[in-house]
Amino acid sequence: MTQELTGAGIVIKALVDQGVDVVFGYPGGAVLPIYDELFKQNALRHVLVRHEQGAVHAAEGYARSTGKVGVVLVTSGPGATNAVTGLTDALMDSIPVVCLTGQVPTHLIGNDAFQEADTVGITRPCTKHNYLVKDIADLPRVMHEAFYVARSGRPGPVVVDLPKDILQGKGAYPDGIDVERRSYKPQTTPDADRIEQAVALMASAKRPLFYCGGGVINSGPEASALLTEFVRMTGFPCTLTLMGLGAMPASDPHFLGMLGMHGTYEANLAMHDCDVMINIGARFDDRVTGRLTAFSPNSKKIHVDIDPSSINKNVRVDLPVVGDVKLVLEAMIAAWKRTKARPDAAALAEWWRSIEQWRGRDCLRYKNSDKIIKPQYALQRLQAAIGDRDFYVTTEVGQHQMWAAQFLRFEKPNRWMTSGGLGTMGYGLPAAVGVQMAHPDALVVDVAGEASILMNIQEMSTAVQYKLPVKIFILNNQWMGMVRQWQELLHGGRYSESYTESLPDFVKLAEAFGAVGLRAQKPDELDDVIREMIAVKAPVIVDCCVDQTENCFPMIPSGAAHNEMLLGPDDVAKPVSEEGMVLV
Repeated sequence: MTQELTGAGIVIKALVDQGVDVVFGYPGGAVLPIYDELFKQNALRHVLVRHEQGAVHAAEGYARSTGKVGVVLVTSGPGATNAVTGLTDALMDSIPVVCLTGQVPTHLIGNDAFQEADTVGITRPCTKHNYLVKDIADLPRVMHEAFYVARSGRPGPVVVDLPKDILQGKGAYPDGIDVERRSYKPQTTPDADRIEQAVALMASAKRPLFYCGGGVINSGPEASALLTEFVRMTGFPCTLTLMGLGAMPASDPHFLGMLGMHGTYEANLAMHDCDVMINIGARFDDRVTGRLTAFSPNSKKIHVDIDPSSINKNVRVDLPVVGDVKLVLEAMIAAWKRTKARPDAAALAEWWRSIEQWRGRDCLRYKNSDKIIKPQYALQRLQAAIGDRDFYVTTEVGQHQMWAAQFLRFEKPNRWMTSGGLGTMGYGLPAAVGVQMAHPDALVVDVAGEASILMNIQEMSTAVQYKLPVKIFILNNQWMGMVRQWQELLHGGRYSESYTESLPDFVKLAEAFGAVGLRAQKPDELDDVIREMIAVKAPVIVDCCVDQTENCFPMIPSGAAHNEMLLGPDDVAKPVSEEGMVLV
């Protein structure tokens, strides 16, 4: 049955029909018709953020922790441009987000009207797709199509730009809207011959390695369960990218830890020395590969990805498999069982002996102190306090982010939300707001740095308004820690503009927002502070004062290879030329 609605009414109806339950936004003149419709209904909850960048990060946290599409509503001009960082972040990390932006009336587009910006032009490079609706008859289809594009294939952000006259006009909302597009039908089912070839290559391996990423998470919880089943079935070692943490249980003995620039020694050495690499849902990011000319030089590479454009983009592979990770893993497991594939037991045992020797280096070891809080120790105490309870972690970006990836252990997917591809300082707090909205009774912790947290600190006001008990755990070393580390190791200790002077008193700042502020200055204060942080049913900021000189190891310096890791402060980084060659 066709209904006649205003354009704004069509937007709200489409959101409800898509199963949306929460929208993160900030009002302005161009979108007031939508806010008027929001006022008249109770099916959708609106969360008023304090900045449009925060709205997109909140939608990302919601999407990443639920597997649903996150929804953003912002006004025209500065509202849309403020969302650009979040949209780029979502594109880089393949997060499904639909961002509704207001626009000046169609007859004013191009006239430099008040709060006008070329939103379609600006967001074209940082979205999976975008739309400018110029005819209200197209609006129902565009709204539903935006969700189809955002969630299907490789997920990503989609912008729908909505002129005010379209929102105020009247149009038809028909039943049974068809959003199938012949021009966009991602391949989800893998080619059967490629599956057979992949299984045969895996069975022939002497030193195999699963290398898995965020694509496993994006494919859904079943994909993570299938990955764990397949890894255990084969007996192969597995490493995960920063975005893939939780795709298999951290406690599984087959898991080698995270790989890449701050990954474990055993994961990176296994990547370098393997002879068959099974890449599932990862994109050969430069923070993983290191120097390309020295990346896993003797391995045959299988690459499973739903996005054909990601295959052979950074690294040439021997066997591409295009398809949805869940369906690919189902097919691989079936083929492995059907063909009665068996690895070379003697070779695999020898491979594991090498890996255990690398593990024996205990690469995450650090020198603890009973006088000053080491950041690694703070996270270990946080993990101990959390215990076996289910929890969600977001992070800002910097040393604290890498330490969190190293020392917090994720047994399930969708529990780890971080900015991987773009590395967006200010991501963690609004993302935690989104996660807490989706899981109101869960423990949600934003592991932060004192510099990053200030990027979007205004979202504490959002957390307080909606009574969201997010926990902000600041590792405060009074430096832009990762910048300082690079300056120390790679720039001769010239600390240019990396010391963060004039920091606020974070305890008083929390109280000013109406939240709870706590501080730990000595190691023996940590457990009580963390226990109180978890117990308080309100937003909390913990100012954890940590060693200002501690660096994050292991580390692969920019331009180095996986087997050129720095394992501690006594290791010296070799200088790197502009061509990316390590200078001996």
